[in-house]
Amino acid sequence: MVHVYEKRLDPSVLKNVYIDKNSVESQINKILNKYSVTEQNNKYYEKWLLKTVSFIDLTTLSGDDTRSNVTKLCMKAAYPLSKENDVTRTAAVCVYPNRVGDAYDAIKKLGVLKEIQIASVATGFPSGLYPLQTRLQEIKYAIASGATEIDVVLDRSLVLMGEWEKLYDEVLQMKKECGNAHLKVILGVGELGTYENVYKASMVSMMAGADFIKTSTGKEAVNATLPVGLVMCRAIRNFYLMTGTKVGLKPAGGIKTSQDAVNWLVLIYSELGTEWLTPKLFRIGASSLLTVLENDLLKNVS
Repeated sequence: MVHVYEKRLDPSVLKNVYIDKNSVESQINKILNKYSVTEQNNKYYEKWLLKTVSFIDLTTLSGDDTRSNVTKLCMKAAYPLSKENDVTRTAAVCVYPNRVGDAYDAIKKLGVLKEIQIASVATGFPSGLYPLQTRLQEIKYAIASGATEIDVVLDRSLVLMGEWEKLYDEVLQMKKECGNAHLKVILGVGELGTYENVYKASMVSMMAGADFIKTSTGKEAVNATLPVGLVMCRAIRNFYLMTGTKVGLKPAGGIKTSQDAVNWLVLIYSELGTEWLTPKLFRIGASSLLTVLENDLLKNVS
């Protein structure tokens, strides 16, 4: 995905932003009722689950990550259902910068470098409260080690203080450091305070060159929720109408069940259309979801 970022922040997109919390939550209920997709009422439910597997950024972000468990993660990404199913892959694996080299070696050995992206969190994950230069060095290190996607985390304090120009400048520098690698900007929605802040942070990130906007690090008390996803979808749609540029969405954290995941697909379909239901424009950040999907698919087959 090639994203031509804006040269300067357009402050007009941040004016007169008001989002009614009750209205957002009500709209989510209407969407889920209108496009109800459950195991009980949809004969294509199994296909929805299979499609969901292809959207996953299979993730390990633990303090005890080793070369061995990263290699196992990559094998699972290459064969998420079984070695007999040689068609379905997860979209990416996601690891810390110092484990990128391990992931690259494993993905290359499996012969799926062109099929599975290698993503790395960077820029002072999960807080973002580190000097900008050290955060940029993390991006450089991860890309040099083989990362094709960088999940950066915003300094949420800039959002809370309304320092939009500074936030824009930081994301712009991160974008430039990424080069040809995709930039996925983690908003940390659970710590942004309001839906208005979520919308504004989304717009600033996209104007600075984000290829994806991502809900959460997975480490906050509140992570991906459908109402905040709706706000981000509306920002993505408005940005597309303004610029003609399609930006992807990645919910992460708190998506535990197959139905949780399917509900996100329903939201994307309702708000952005089938064009966004592709790994190029939609991902789910998850570590345990794949096992749940696999079990549910086996149950349906039985």
